[in-house]
Amino acid sequence: MLSDSTERDRTIARARLQFLTHAEPPAQIVPEGIRNSWQRSKYLGVGTDEVVVPYQPDYDRESRLVRAAAPVLDRLERTLAGSDASVIVTDRKGWVRDRRVGEKRLSTHLDRVHLAPGFNYAEQFVGTNGIGVALEERRPNVVLGTEHFNERLQGVSCAAAPIRNSVTGRVEGAMNLTCWNGPARTLMAALVQEAAGDIARVMYEFSSSHQRALLEAFQQVSHYGDRPVLCLGQDLVLANSAASARLTGDDHRLLHEAAAELGHAPRTRQEVQLTGGETVLMRCRQVDSSAGAAGYLLELAFAEFPSGGQRPGSGSRTRAEQDASRPWPLPGLAGTDPAWNTVSRAASRCARERTPLLLHGEAGTGKCALAGAAHALTGATSAPVVVDAAATVADGTGTDLPTALREAPTGPGRALVLRNVDAVSPEQGTSVAQALEAAAAQGTWIVGTLHRAQGVPEPLRRCFVEAAAVPALRHRLADLPALVDRLLRRIGADVECAPEVLPLLRRHDWPGNVRQLDAALREAAAGRRTYRIELHDLPPSLHSAGGRSLSAWEASERDTLVQALLAADGNKLLAAQRLGISRTTIYRKMRAYGITLPGRG
Repeated sequence: MLSDSTERDRTIARARLQFLTHAEPPAQIVPEGIRNSWQRSKYLGVGTDEVVVPYQPDYDRESRLVRAAAPVLDRLERTLAGSDASVIVTDRKGWVRDRRVGEKRLSTHLDRVHLAPGFNYAEQFVGTNGIGVALEERRPNVVLGTEHFNERLQGVSCAAAPIRNSVTGRVEGAMNLTCWNGPARTLMAALVQEAAGDIARVMYEFSSSHQRALLEAFQQVSHYGDRPVLCLGQDLVLANSAASARLTGDDHRLLHEAAAELGHAPRTRQEVQLTGGETVLMRCRQVDSSAGAAGYLLELAFAEFPSGGQRPGSGSRTRAEQDASRPWPLPGLAGTDPAWNTVSRAASRCARERTPLLLHGEAGTGKCALAGAAHALTGATSAPVVVDAAATVADGTGTDLPTALREAPTGPGRALVLRNVDAVSPEQGTSVAQALEAAAAQGTWIVGTLHRAQGVPEPLRRCFVEAAAVPALRHRLADLPALVDRLLRRIGADVECAPEVLPLLRRHDWPGNVRQLDAALREAAAGRRTYRIELHDLPPSLHSAGGRSLSAWEASERDTLVQALLAADGNKLLAAQRLGISRTTIYRKMRAYGITLPGRG
């Protein structure tokens, strides 16, 4: 005689198969939360027999969530040692951040289905599962065996609960318990909710420590004078009257983003354009607490009002604002965006004054090109010497990094660029700093580049007197026409874009920035059939506006779909027939990948 749980599993399995093969909603025997999740998963086109999820190996392993979860997971790991259970923590978007497993066999299975740190288990990728449903519905849930949408997950059961910020109520992540199917599986919900509550309490203790540190820093600075002062933490904003009278919530967000990009070198400062068009000069330092980085203390300097008494942006601007907004052309580069103007002016001034400069920004934004152009603007006849700290050898001859820097040409007309400063190892930090200081003493202009300014190793901080942020391409799309024109001239004098190409380029978010734009234009120019680049010449990835990273298989499927649609002149029925799939599938895949093409239906 079958046990009640075995009979239930078979009933649910039959209901799932019936739902997948017919258009009707799931049978009423299926729990309501599972029914709803099945329907969402089917609509999203989630696979039922393969687990294909995005992977991001690089993430903040010292985030507040990870640090708060660690002692709770440590305790559970000791309790579950040797058992057929695992505990997992994800962030609010479903990215797995930590995992502890009681037995090797279960660990192997979880690795096989990618339920491991760095992978994403949101419902949109995996379908019905404990983590995905908990984050989607913002409540605890249990998914038993055959209730999983994907067959590869049906050998386990899982319970999950959202982890909420006890101050704001916002969901910060999810706590999940996964084990092999068995008689005790329905008892998991209580344990996982208790663990989620424990993590929330630790996060609250961190928040309290952070808030105390921010308040102390704020009081120390705001006690003196009446200059605008602002403290920004994850859940706390402190502002004196001079700052609160001139800032909005959106301004706080812009300033927080700018602060996160700034380093802590002496005299580090940055101009930030606020939502109303006014520009403020921001000086920033990080505030630390016993629980880690608490936030940022900002001292602000607004431009003085014109003599007529009007605020900047209300019909009149100061001379300094007018000068800062004017284009600052650099040889070989293009752009008039205010943020680009700011960093161009800063780099030009530092090159002229030989002030060591740290340029930070995303990969491909043109940091080295900017340094070279600013150096050329001084009248220098030699190009900067570029040394990459991320390379295992500097020049292919086995020379180590400090030696390569010491052997670089130095002098008043020279510039030395150290790429990827954050890749300098702690062991080499002191010797690299000494080599840079020796070059600067000879009159060489020193420039460092890296992704984020806070990644500068401690021994190197004193080498860079100023820092400036190079904006991402998606933040300066007004410069796109000028950039395209400049890049096409490098490719060939006879190359141009069709009028409909630029609107499509503006819709792309350009994660690879100017370097990616250059590569896309070169690929399109090499494959064009006429004197100009048409829509169908662009790489397939540019016809997709998906907001998530794709696996190699997904990218291949997207490119095949785009190429078929382009070949059919946007006719979806014809493209579906050529691919051997239904037009419904074409529409579903276009939604999933964010594909936008003009077509006839």
